[in-house]
Order: sequence, then structure tokens, then C-alpha cells
Amino acid sequence: MKRIIVDYKKLTPEILDLLVEKFPDGYGVRDIIKFTNPKGKYVEAVEVRTDDTIYLVKISDELVGSMENYEVTIPPIVEEDIDLVEGDIDLDID
Repeated sequence: MKRIIVDYKKLTPEILDLLVEKFPDGYGVRDIIKFTNPKGKYVEAVEVRTDDTIYLVKISDELVGSMENYEVTIPPIVEEDIDLVEGDIDLDID
């Protein structure tokens, strides 16, 4: 499984969808992961996962604002009207 550290500036709509879906009311102190990156900088992030990737999204004021103002893109449900006419269904019940 890949681990990718993502900065706010490189956030994709898909990752933002995952964040808002996982943290609809925002994230808390217990959701924050703290670590030192390979460059030796201290980083705070929140984690979201897909089937093959773990994204560690760096926390920033911009991230909080984006999550608050973002609407999750959910495809609309399409309902189809089905008119059944007597005789359309042939049930062979013995």
C-alpha cells in the first residue's frame, strides 16, 4: 500500500471528497497524526484511505476552510418510471 503526503495546494477533488466524507463535522485532536517527514520537518496530518493508497493530508488553515466550504459530489439518483401492462410478465407457476 502506498503512503502519500499531500499538501493543501495539491489536493484533488477526490481526496477532498474522502476527507469531507470521513470527517463531516471536521476532525478532532484524536484524528491528527504527527510525524517527522524525510526532510526532518514536523508535520501534522489527517489520514484518508483508498483501496491501494493511504493519504496523509497536511493540516493547514486553508484545508479547514476548504473542507467547510466543500460540497461532496454525490451522483444524483435517477428514478425511472416503469409502467407494467397486464400480460407483460409471464410467471409460470405450477
